[in-house]
Amino acid sequence: MPSGPTERLRAVDLAATVGISVQQVRNYVEQGVLPPVRRTASGYRIFTTAHARALTVARRLAEGHGWIRTREIMAAVHSGDLPTALAALDGGHAELDRERAEIRRVLGAFETVLAGPSQARPAPRRDVRIGEVAALVGVRTSQLRLWEERKLLRPGRTPGTNYRVYDETELRAAQVIALLRRGAYPFEIIEAVLGELRTTGSPQRVRAELARREQELHTRSRRRLRGSAALHDYLSARDDQHPVPRSDRRD
Repeated sequence: MPSGPTERLRAVDLAATVGISVQQVRNYVEQGVLPPVRRTASGYRIFTTAHARALTVARRLAEGHGWIRTREIMAAVHSGDLPTALAALDGGHAELDRERAEIRRVLGAFETVLAGPSQARPAPRRDVRIGEVAALVGVRTSQLRLWEERKLLRPGRTPGTNYRVYDETELRAAQVIALLRRGAYPFEIIEAVLGELRTTGSPQRVRAELARREQELHTRSRRRLRGSAALHDYLSARDDQHPVPRSDRRD
C-alpha cells in the first residue's frame, strides 16, 4: 500500500472516507484501531492520511475477521506488539481450517450413511422396545443405553411400566449411530450428523446444505486473505516510514 504524502485531514473528512460517524472515528482512536493522534495547541485532534490508511485496512480486516479480532490486531500493531497482532491473525485462519476439516468429516459421515443400507431389516410399523431395536440394529441393549446417556437417542417411555419405546425416527437414528460407529467416527461427529438429520430430515438435503456451507467457508476464507494482505501492505508501509536502524558494522 503506497504511503503517499502525509496530509492533515478533518475528522469529518476521515469519517466520510468509509461512511462512518465522527464519533466512531474517535472510538477507533481510543480502541487503538487507529494510530495515536496529536493535538493542536487548542486541543483539536490532528488526523492525517496515515489514519485514513489505517481505517481502510481495519475495515478490510473486519470484512474477513470481524471487529473483535480486528480491534485486537490493529491495537497490537499500533502499540508496537507485532507478535500479538500476528498471533491473532493466525488464530483467525486456524479457526477456518478447523471448521473446514469439521465440515469434511461430517460430509464423510453422511457419505457413509448414504452408502449404507437404509435399514438393517424392515422397520416395524409400531413403536418397539429396546430388545427389538438392539436386534434390528445389531448391537447390545447396553450400547443403546449408552447412546441414550450421550443424548444421541431419545426413546419414549410407556405409561406405568416406564419401558423404553422407539418410534421409526429413533430406530433410524440408532441405525445411523451403529453404522458410523462401525466406521470409527467419534461421538461428536455422530452428534453433528444426528442434529442435522433431526433438523433437515433427509441425508441428501443435509449433504447439500453442508456443501453450501463449505462454499460459504471458501468465501469467508478469501475475505480473510484479503484482510491479511491489506495488513501486510500496511505494515510494509510503516516499515518504510520508520526503518529499523542497522547495527554498526565492524571491520
